[in-house]
Amino acid sequence: MKALDDRTMANLDVALEEACRSLPHGGDHEIRREIAQKLLDSAVQGNRTLSGLAEIARAALAEAIKKSA
Repeated sequence: MKALDDRTMANLDVALEEACRSLPHGGDHEIRREIAQKLLDSAVQGNRTLSGLAEIARAALAEAIKKSA
């Protein structure tokens, strides 16, 4: 795996936190892990902007909620 720079790591963190903010207590571990994995996969493929990662995080959150319902 390619190493990610500090800015990308910060963007990943912000995107995850913003997506999970609407969940009770910031979401459970499983949902956060699923979203984080999708974010990481996207970043490794070159999607490293905050807006791009935020979009991935929102889509992953919607998918996780749908799956758990």
